[in-house]
Amino acid sequence: MTAVDTAAPPAAPARAVPPPRRRPRRRPAPYLFVLPALLLFAVFRLYPIGSSFLLSLERTAGGARTSVGADNYERLLHDPLFWTALKNTAVLLAVQVPVMLALATGLAVALDSRLLHGRSLFRLGFFLPMVTGLVAYGIVFSVLLNKDYGLVNWLLGLLGAGPVPWLTHPLWAQVSLGIALTWHYTGYNAVILLARLQSVPAELYDAAAVDGAAGWRTFLHVTLPGLRPVLLLTAVLSTVGTLQLFDEPYVLTGGGPDNATLTIGVYLYQNAFKYFDFGYASAVAYALAVLIAALGLVQFRVLGDRE
Repeated sequence: MTAVDTAAPPAAPARAVPPPRRRPRRRPAPYLFVLPALLLFAVFRLYPIGSSFLLSLERTAGGARTSVGADNYERLLHDPLFWTALKNTAVLLAVQVPVMLALATGLAVALDSRLLHGRSLFRLGFFLPMVTGLVAYGIVFSVLLNKDYGLVNWLLGLLGAGPVPWLTHPLWAQVSLGIALTWHYTGYNAVILLARLQSVPAELYDAAAVDGAAGWRTFLHVTLPGLRPVLLLTAVLSTVGTLQLFDEPYVLTGGGPDNATLTIGVYLYQNAFKYFDFGYASAVAYALAVLIAALGLVQFRVLGDRE
């Protein structure tokens, strides 16, 4: 029988306690670099936004400003011209924007085709309208679409058709505005879609070809899903641009005839700089901002990534 060793095991060596970490001292240099941009943003963005909101709670009459609370916003609900401008803008948004994006998508696919020679030249040509100034191309279209001496009606006359009142008839004025917008922005959106299209892996098209897909099936199941993020981007940008539309209707028709091309942007301008009712114009601007935010949210919900 052996004796049990009751000696205690040797104690483990004590671990060295690390010294407390010092919090890194914040250096002012990064904040000093950002400070000029923040000051400019506050002066030229935040202050006008806040001042415009305060102005929307006032009414200007005879050079005097009086506080009216939410009366300007209540006036919007009963203003037939505001609803006419909203309806005209909605028609452009529902008709012209989808047509333009469809044309831009087809144009991007064509410009990406290897069968097309001189692709760089074609890309430049379709993008050039975007470089043209808004007022300049509006004046050009007003001359081209003139009922009496416009080039378009002259060409229609050679084909035996009568003159079309492009800018003097309510329906044709809306069509003319849609044509001008489509000409100006289709190439711009096509270049954006083309940049995304060139990043779609070629292996996806090879796999689709192996599975027997071709033509429209490849376009629907490979090209369109690949373009989805940029289609969302162009849809949002086009929506915002259409809701803020001002230059083209102002130059082409001045909002006429019979308010057929009166947009929210033109109506805002008329209240501010024609009637000098800056309070009501500010209320129109804030209503437009809320509308843009709401439509943008809906588009992100519908077209955004659902994963």
